[in-house]
Amino acid sequence: MFDLGILNGEIYINNEFIEGNLYVKNGKICDITTSYLESKKEINASGKFILPGFIDPHVHFELTVGKYTSVDNFKTGSISAAYGGITSYIDFLDPITTMEELKKAFETRMNLAQKSHTDFAFHATIANPTIEPHKLIKKCKELGVASIKLFTTYGQRMTKDKYISELLSLSSEEGIVVTVHAENDELIENKEKIKMKEHSSIRSTLSETTEVIKLAEMAEYYEGQLYIVHLSSGYSLDVLKKKFSDIIGKNMVLESCPHYFYFDDSLYEKKHGYLFSMTPPLRSEKEKDLLVENFDYLQTIGTDHCPFNSKDKNKRYTNIMPMGIGGVEFSFSLMFTLFGEKVIDKFTSNVAKYYGLYPRKGNLLPGADADIVIFDPEVDWIIEKHHSAADYTVYKGLPVKGKVITTISNGKIIINNGKFIGSRKKGRFLRREEIRW
Repeated sequence: MFDLGILNGEIYINNEFIEGNLYVKNGKICDITTSYLESKKEINASGKFILPGFIDPHVHFELTVGKYTSVDNFKTGSISAAYGGITSYIDFLDPITTMEELKKAFETRMNLAQKSHTDFAFHATIANPTIEPHKLIKKCKELGVASIKLFTTYGQRMTKDKYISELLSLSSEEGIVVTVHAENDELIENKEKIKMKEHSSIRSTLSETTEVIKLAEMAEYYEGQLYIVHLSSGYSLDVLKKKFSDIIGKNMVLESCPHYFYFDDSLYEKKHGYLFSMTPPLRSEKEKDLLVENFDYLQTIGTDHCPFNSKDKNKRYTNIMPMGIGGVEFSFSLMFTLFGEKVIDKFTSNVAKYYGLYPRKGNLLPGADADIVIFDPEVDWIIEKHHSAADYTVYKGLPVKGKVITTISNGKIIINNGKFIGSRKKGRFLRREEIRW
C-alpha cells in the first residue's frame, strides 16, 4: 500500500503532460501509472496540473544588513514559500573574507534554518576574500555548499576581477558554480543622499550591462560555470543574447525575478515608491517589455525574497533604507500568468540541474523526492492576502491566472486547499558537493 495517491491529474514529465496517477511511499515518488493502486490517503487532482515542487534559487531569510534584518525568518519564509509551491530553496551564508569566517557563517545559518518547513541549501558568499581560490572551493565543497556568491559592487563586499577570473578558471574542473551579483561599481554614482526617484539612474542599466558582458567574456574564455542573479534589464538580456548566445545555458546561466516583469521605475516617482526599492532597481517600461520579449533566453526564475516592513522602508533617501521585497508566495502564478507552461522548467528541472539538485529534485520520476505541487491552471484570482511576516506585498491587487492548491514536501502535505497543515518533520539541508553542467 502506498502512503499517498494523487489521482486523475495531468502529470508533468519530461516537458509534457500525461494523464494518470502518481503514488508516493516513504517520502519518494514510487510509481506513475494509469492503473488504480491502493493508498492510505488519496487526492483527486482531476483538471489540475501535477508539477514538481518549485525550487527558488535565490532567497534571503533572516538577512541582516546594517541595523535591519529581513522580516521573514526560516519558519515564516518557508511557509510563505510553500503557499507558492516552493518546496526547496537556496539561501546564502553571510559574506566572508577568511576561512575561519566561512565555517562560522555555515554553522550560524544552519542553526537558524532548523526552523524551515521545507528543504534548503546554501550558497557561500564572499567579500574580496584573502583565501586562495582553490582552498576556498575545497572547503565549500566539504561543507556541501558548491556554489559561491560574490558581488562586483558594495564597497568592502566587492570581489575584484582577478579573483573572479581565478574562480571561473577552476569552476568547471572543480565542479562549483560562480554566482554573481553583477553591477559595474565604477558606473554607480557615488552620492551621499539619493532620493527614491534617482534610484534607477544612480544604479544604471549600463552598470549592469557592461558588467555582465565582462563576466560573460570570462566564462566563455575559461569555459566556466557562471550564474548571473536577478538580471533586471531587458536591454542587458538582449545584448547577451546577441553577443553570447553560444554560451547561454551552457557556460552562463541567467536568472531574473518576477518584479522586473511586472513593474517599472516610474513607480519611484510615486509617493509610496520606496515600497518597491530593491537592488538592482526596477528599469524603464521599455526595458521591462524587452525582458518579456526575451524570456526564452532566461534559464531560471528566482525571487530575491528579502522583505522588510513598510515603516523601515519609509526613508527619505535610499542610502538609509533596507533594499528588498518579498516574492516567494506568488512567483509561479505571476510568471505562469505571463508565459503559461513554459515557465515550469525555469522553476523546477533547470534550477535543480544548474545547482546540483537533480534528479533528487526538480522532476516527478520514480526515485525522486516526493516534492509535488497540485496547480489549477484555470483559476482567475486577485492577489490580496499573503503569509509573509512583512506588513505588505507589492503584488497586492494584481490579477493572476493559475493557483497552487496543494504543496507536498517529501511526501508530506504542508499546504492543502489554501491552508497550512504543517508537519513535525522539518526541512533538510541539501548537500551539494559537486555541480557539473
